[in-house]
Amino acid sequence: MNDKPINPYWVLAASLLIPGGGHVLQGKTQRGLTFLFFTVILGWVSIRLMPESASFFARHVGGIFIYGISVLDSYKIARVNWETWKHAQHGKTSGEH
Repeated sequence: MNDKPINPYWVLAASLLIPGGGHVLQGKTQRGLTFLFFTVILGWVSIRLMPESASFFARHVGGIFIYGISVLDSYKIARVNWETWKHAQHGKTSGEH
């Protein structure tokens, strides 16, 4: 892993702006688009199933749930890549093999 990965905080910001955006930023386009698709679909299903009197959160709970998982997933992947890269760089500078 020679190329410096994207900073996890940039990935987190992209994920918060657009569902799946953090995945796309990391080059995992299919994964990001899958999260976006299920965010929209489950949000739509939630709207159709919940009564009119339900709160905004309750009416969109399916989409919000997938959106939250997407943010956590993309940040976790970015953090693991970042720490792996840092560890590899430390090994190169200290002469370890």
